[in-house]
Amino acid sequence: MYLRRFSVTDFRSWPEAELELDPGVTVLVGSNGVGKTNLVEGIGYLATLGSHRVSSDTPLIRRGAEQAVVRGEVHHHGRKLGVELEINNGKQNRARVNRSPVSRPRDVLGILRSVLFAPEDLALVRGDPSERRRFLDELLVARFPRYAGVRADYDKVLRQRSALLKSAKPALRGARGRSRAPVAADPELPDDLATLEVWDGHLARTGAALLAGRRELVVALAPYAREAFAAIAPSSDPIGLDYRSSLGTAGVAELPSSTGDLEALLLDRLAEVRSQEVERGVCLVGPHRDELDLALGEGPAKGYASHGESWAFALALRLASYRLLHADDVEPVLVLDDVFAELDSARRRALAGLVAGAEQVLVTAAVAEDVPAELDGVRFAVGDRTVSRDGEVPA
Repeated sequence: MYLRRFSVTDFRSWPEAELELDPGVTVLVGSNGVGKTNLVEGIGYLATLGSHRVSSDTPLIRRGAEQAVVRGEVHHHGRKLGVELEINNGKQNRARVNRSPVSRPRDVLGILRSVLFAPEDLALVRGDPSERRRFLDELLVARFPRYAGVRADYDKVLRQRSALLKSAKPALRGARGRSRAPVAADPELPDDLATLEVWDGHLARTGAALLAGRRELVVALAPYAREAFAAIAPSSDPIGLDYRSSLGTAGVAELPSSTGDLEALLLDRLAEVRSQEVERGVCLVGPHRDELDLALGEGPAKGYASHGESWAFALALRLASYRLLHADDVEPVLVLDDVFAELDSARRRALAGLVAGAEQVLVTAAVAEDVPAELDGVRFAVGDRTVSRDGEVPA
């Protein structure tokens, strides 16, 4: 898989920009602040419908514009598909495939697959659990686009159930004091509160589907991550990945693989924590409370890994993602955004050796000399609102 043409209109700092790309290595070289990362952010958005830098779409629209447009021509197994995404300010986003509208933007997921490593990925190791959950879910959708719907369904149920617990907290606490019967069985409760057990069922069903996908993903990803880290940081202790669930299980090995079994466990656990949820007015069980545990040697990576080891760990997670997608017979576009400036020479060479054979690699760098010779390829000079291939006159 590779991206042949890519363009943006009113995206971030770019009124317009267009790249003609080839398979192999492409390096975007330019000073800090000229918009290199904005371009690869657009490529990531084309693949995932999201940004690795912000949680909402509004900052992606250039200041003063009403919409941003991202376009790409994707080649895969001899097939060519054109994808266009409109990011609208205050209105629903729209998408087209080969100039024909699709019913939902998420219908384009899977046409382009990419793995992007950026400085923000240090948060995968040092940040909050939400960063690692997001990493798992985005990779899950990249492998199996149907999980975009699963994730959206779960988020919707979680919002509804959380809102019910929060708004109904006083009445639910009163009901708990009057009776030990299940909330839905108490005839004195208002109708909206009697729906709590219904939402328990929805949360267990959608949560089990998401949890089953995450479980399988962690099992498949872990060996690739260990191998990548050992190649980048051979003198460090080995790493490990595990999944800690709010179900109270001790790691991924104890989680059932069956969605039905996971649903039953979620329902049981919701019943166990009912009084705590009522007291606090929050949802305490489900994939939104889970954690991807990262280990370095015998201890947790967070707080114990050095700066260099944290970088290597985060990079290993992205390289493992790439190898996992490649094993699924989909070689994604690999994007390395300002990576080499943070690595010593040995790790630069190790990384270059791991990715040099990829079908398409896009690299950004402020200094051309930071990019190892093994990744010598087509180079673009990026300036203030200009981008030109080596030897061309900037537009």
